[in-house]
Amino acid sequence: MSFRLTYATMYNPPEAMHERFEAAMTRVEAKAGARHPLFIDGADCDAAHYVERHAPFDHALRLGSFALADASDAHAAMSAARAAYPAWRATPVAERARLIRRVGEIMEERVYDIAAALTLEVGKNRMEALGEAQETVDFFRHYADDFESHAGYTNVLPDDPMDGVASHNASVMRPYGVWVVIAPFNFPLALAGGPAAAALVTGNTVVLKGASDTPWAGRLLADCIRDAGLPPGVFNYLSGAGREVGEALVRHPHTAGITFTGSVPVGRQLMQQMTGGDYPRPCIAEMGGKNPCIVTEHADLNRAASGIVRSAFGMGGQKCSALSRLYVHEQVADALIERMRAQIDAIRVGDPRRREHWLGPVVNAAAYANYRQYADALRSGGARLISGGAQLGEGHAAEPALAQGYYVEPLLAEAPLSHPLWQQEMFVPILMLHRYQDREEAMRLANDSPMGLTAGFFGSEDEVPWFHDHIEAGVTYANRPQGATTGAWPGYQPFGGWKGSGSTGKAIASFYYLAQYLREQSRTVVE
Repeated sequence: MSFRLTYATMYNPPEAMHERFEAAMTRVEAKAGARHPLFIDGADCDAAHYVERHAPFDHALRLGSFALADASDAHAAMSAARAAYPAWRATPVAERARLIRRVGEIMEERVYDIAAALTLEVGKNRMEALGEAQETVDFFRHYADDFESHAGYTNVLPDDPMDGVASHNASVMRPYGVWVVIAPFNFPLALAGGPAAAALVTGNTVVLKGASDTPWAGRLLADCIRDAGLPPGVFNYLSGAGREVGEALVRHPHTAGITFTGSVPVGRQLMQQMTGGDYPRPCIAEMGGKNPCIVTEHADLNRAASGIVRSAFGMGGQKCSALSRLYVHEQVADALIERMRAQIDAIRVGDPRRREHWLGPVVNAAAYANYRQYADALRSGGARLISGGAQLGEGHAAEPALAQGYYVEPLLAEAPLSHPLWQQEMFVPILMLHRYQDREEAMRLANDSPMGLTAGFFGSEDEVPWFHDHIEAGVTYANRPQGATTGAWPGYQPFGGWKGSGSTGKAIASFYYLAQYLREQSRTVVE
């Protein structure tokens, strides 16, 4: 099949894609309920405790029994990674790159089965799940190619200008050591596999901790890495509570660097911890977004409505790049709302395994309760709920098919600017709208956030440079119906935030990303 999976291309896929996904779902469901150990020092590793996981869309569907790591498991993984580091660091660049590409090849062979597991575990629809699985494949390929293209970041410099003396100079980038990756629930494969690939190809060894809600994805990644033939200890996988396992990893004396994706409070805490101790250690933190979109009176409203609805409600708003703040010129607000309501009304909510369902559940009981809390806060805070606002699943289901899941309606609300939810990342399918009078006001409001991850714009061609010159965000999209604020892909759109959304100012899969996993050594040798 020549069809290329990316987030931007999967809105009109060939029939063969659906057939392959459904066959994979049959295979994966037949294996559900298995026991999944940790992966340490090249081998499966039992834990003292296991936890049963069930699908967020059907609490009766048992996914399996997953190991819960503790501090002793964290220490074992760190020790294995530390022991494997010297040999892995010394492995030639071409061989490391070959092994990393091999991981991607194996993952691509399994991409439909992995996507089916992501649908079961996270509740993503098939398009989102396939996109994440293929995105992870592309991370492994992209970083291998990028590292080789830089010749391992070794640069020969001019000799010192001294007569009668040959003094040779070079700049050499070297890995740090054991790198810890802490992944979130919403992209448990891509935001584990991407940083792991970057750390590994640059010569670091890795200990990955997956999110408590999504231990299966990390285990599937570990299987691909194992089967690619990476040496024991080079990659290790743990699942468990952040308070115990995450803390043990962060505080471990072998930890040389961390990549974290998650909330602002946890990311800031990790950054502070990594600057303490005997010396500061690198912390690459991506910490969420409160992403705006501006629609001017010159916008193509059909295009805008499509991009807005996809970015605000795709995957239930459970993306750090999800659109949550919409600023629309007052002259076109009613017309845009009409188009958006039509698209929202057409969204089918239900079992994400089924082709016709675009929106599955939110991930857990806490997110389900949060949705109710936010909807109530909007109502009581003077907002007008244009669409949505109801819980559809557990405890509220009018349809028996929804009774066992955490289903909610996509919510569009026109809210006063004084409402506190304009400043809070909600991570559920809620979009807030404001009508503005002039575009300078819209830009001021769009930038009125301590976060600056993604931003969208719909307007005339000659307004786009103004948007780019003034918006405070690391990832920008102009006039994009495939997604107003979402849809970055390795090799096409680097992904990273400004302000409180990121710690480094460098984006995932960018020209500058891999260098963050390396430290520079200046070498002078006199003959």
